[in-house]
Amino acid sequence: MIEEKNWFSRFFDVFNYVVLVLIACLCILPLIHIIAVSFSSTAPSMGGFVTFWPIGFTMENYTRVIGAAAFHQSFLISLERTILGTAINLSLIVLVAYPLSKSSQEFKGRTIFLWIFLFAMMFNGGLIPTFLVVRKLGLIDSIWSLILPGAVQIWSIFLMMNFFRDLPKEIEEAALMDGASHWQILFYIFLPLSLPALATLALFAAVGHWNAWFDGAIYMTKAANYPLQTFLRTIVVQLDLSRLGVDPRDLAQLSNRSVKASQIIVTIIPILLVYPFLQRYFISGIRLGSVKG
Repeated sequence: MIEEKNWFSRFFDVFNYVVLVLIACLCILPLIHIIAVSFSSTAPSMGGFVTFWPIGFTMENYTRVIGAAAFHQSFLISLERTILGTAINLSLIVLVAYPLSKSSQEFKGRTIFLWIFLFAMMFNGGLIPTFLVVRKLGLIDSIWSLILPGAVQIWSIFLMMNFFRDLPKEIEEAALMDGASHWQILFYIFLPLSLPALATLALFAAVGHWNAWFDGAIYMTKAANYPLQTFLRTIVVQLDLSRLGVDPRDLAQLSNRSVKASQIIVTIIPILLVYPFLQRYFISGIRLGSVKG
């Protein structure tokens, strides 16, 4: 029997909806403003007259940003880094989390490894020692200098380990009784049941690689090797529009605010395109009903 809500419950529901709408507006309106500024001409943008609709609509800012050869090169470097780095991150996360998810009786020395990873997560070697290691390995100006230093994501390993431990033990025991090896259990049972967790960790890793700029500024001595975020920082922070191939005589026709806004939009588009495909895994209960009573 469905109970009818009283006036207080209805008021509380309306209050929640109002609060959620306000929070959504706080998240969406700044993005709409950035989009409007990116499509606005120089005078309204510089004068601060643009709110949520472009004034003097123009595509010149995007043409300058996307049309630059340096932009294309840095975009491909970031794309390569994101795909390769995310694949390496997920591979190491799974390979490390699976044995750590076992009990101390099944995996001797598990506790020691857990403390080693915990210590490494809380205390790192520092910026200078890491740079010296990367340089000694000859990785300066290499794509691997952007990937290998952060290849082992310990926090994600702990999340994946706990997810593996929550999977029904009966599935693994049944597979072992049927003669399956640990590799078969991992690839044919654990991974298919862990798609929601893997999708979440993959999104975290991909966003981290895509948005990273600091390591590119440290490990890359040549501007031609900059990832996208490092390349755009030279324009946004250092105001070096020459990297966009802008003629000095045309600088007066460009708005610094509009150029920055167009760069922000360009950099978030790939993540916005990928996120909807991973979102469905966040709410799907794939392992529900995997064990019958």
